[in-house]
Amino acid sequence: MAQHGVDAAYVTRPVSIAYLSGVRAEPYERLMSLAVRDDRATLVCPALERENALRARTDADVASWSDGEDPYRLVREALRGSVRVGVEKDHLTLSASEMLRELIDPQQMVDIGPEIKRRRRIKSAVELEELARAAAITDAATDEIFRSLRGGQTELEAAVALDAAIGAAGGTLAFETIVLSGPNSALPHGRASSRRLDAGDLVLLDFGAAYGGYRADTTRVAVVGEPSARHREIHSLVLTAHDAAIAMIRAGVTTGNVDAAARKVIEHAGLGDRFFHRTGHGLGLETHEDPSLDPGSRTVLEVGMVFTVEPGVYIPGWGGVRIEDDVVVEKDGCRLLTQADRSLRIVPS
Repeated sequence: MAQHGVDAAYVTRPVSIAYLSGVRAEPYERLMSLAVRDDRATLVCPALERENALRARTDADVASWSDGEDPYRLVREALRGSVRVGVEKDHLTLSASEMLRELIDPQQMVDIGPEIKRRRRIKSAVELEELARAAAITDAATDEIFRSLRGGQTELEAAVALDAAIGAAGGTLAFETIVLSGPNSALPHGRASSRRLDAGDLVLLDFGAAYGGYRADTTRVAVVGEPSARHREIHSLVLTAHDAAIAMIRAGVTTGNVDAAARKVIEHAGLGDRFFHRTGHGLGLETHEDPSLDPGSRTVLEVGMVFTVEPGVYIPGWGGVRIEDDVVVEKDGCRLLTQADRSLRIVPS
């Protein structure tokens, strides 16, 4: 706030509120905000989240409102007297900004969203512990699903089994589990369907556990029955690209350098046009956050950043291979949070 010359901050993105106050909640259509002043912070939340906020032992004062009441009266009180206010412009709705105009000159609204995101890039020791626990639960679920996966199961059945394995290991879902088989595996963000796993199918599983609000994200690949030479070739290529990116990671390197290390391997094999997404994305309270490992991106890696490494090759009509792990940047390298076997698994047909 001092850096941006504001005398109050009005934070509305739920994940930003969770990061700053420790209160994790999804208000959906209801108003929830965090107003921060020099001398106090006020969490304005729906009454149905009040007990949740108090249990979080937040340092913020909790001001709640019930359905049918005007929540903005609490916002007005929390921001009363403020002249220059920091807001998250990419999240502030038009109706909310119109309300703020009653209190503040629009010229005195300053975007502090990028600053909050920048601070979230570097994980504290406590955050790293939560991320490591989420990764360990994800690894346990990986081992469990490959003990039970069989030909003839549907993608949806396999996804439900993975979800149950995550729950049994003590986690919640970081995102909707993806299980794709055969030609469907060439869809990087496809959704599990009623298609049955058949002999010769590639099976791509993209999933992750959340623990304490922090999320893991991993992808592993299998074949139903004996793998063909082509299966082994593409899997080996993607694993080599994955390992090249891992080897590049250390403090001081750019995100674009890491992407280039993986992309060079796949391009050299003549399949550069089949790798059409970034090499990775940040992890934390969200499954996708900063930094983003796009081609040519120039974010400099710092100790404590956490992100995925996930090169892939997708061939329409045949299938796709993606191998994904979560890493934390260290001074002279990186530490792998996800440890499950990366080999091409064989599923009984």
